[in-house]
Amino acid sequence: MIPLSDSLRSRSTPFVNYALIVLNVAVFIYELSLSGNSVRVGGQTLTATDRFMFDWGTVACRVTDSCPLLFDRAFGTAPNPWLTLLSATFIHAGLLHLAGNMLFLWIFGDNVEDAMGHFAYLLFYLIVGVIAGLAQVAASPSSTIPAVGASGAIAGVMAAYLVLYPGATVHVLIPIIIIPWFTHLPAFVLVAVWFVLQVISGVGELGGRATGGEGGVAWFAHIGGFIAGLILVWFFRTRRRSYDVRQQHDRFGWG
Repeated sequence: MIPLSDSLRSRSTPFVNYALIVLNVAVFIYELSLSGNSVRVGGQTLTATDRFMFDWGTVACRVTDSCPLLFDRAFGTAPNPWLTLLSATFIHAGLLHLAGNMLFLWIFGDNVEDAMGHFAYLLFYLIVGVIAGLAQVAASPSSTIPAVGASGAIAGVMAAYLVLYPGATVHVLIPIIIIPWFTHLPAFVLVAVWFVLQVISGVGELGGRATGGEGGVAWFAHIGGFIAGLILVWFFRTRRRSYDVRQQHDRFGWG
């Protein structure tokens, strides 16, 4: 399911949400500028983009100090691994990765910011992003693959949206093979189904590792960020809320 819009309208301008989207896009443009360049690390040639990912993405074995010697020789030292729990939330592995995350942030983030206030929303976003990274590290403590992306933080935003606006309506696109189906869903249905899919995928990935497989999505970052958002929203929310256009239309007999 791809969300396209929702029925809520913010009472304030979501400056922080806009800034987060701009920052993510700016970092991705910087990544693109590295394309075609290469660097020598530990006697091995890496693309500058790969080096950027390994330096600033969250490599779990660096956080847990369990990287194999060959990994350290190949990729060298990096910034403080704990700092990468924050920096990784602004790095994306490709255009579709970025676009998908920013779409969800655009639709759900503005209303959560409206309910929390600008500074509190920024603090909430960063905290759930770090917790999401820690959840992924806990799930794969010896992984040598950098985990990147804003999806863990955005999962926390979606959880907050679920608590704050369960009755909101989301306009979604559901691709059925090659046929696009447009419909409206209650926010609690969309977000709940999304979370259940993350849990199923995460459990499936654990099973895949047991048989020698390896996943490419940080499912446990999504799960950890979502659970963190469900808990922390109660400490960050205020009485302010975005207004629901559809409810106003129903009340006054519009449309």
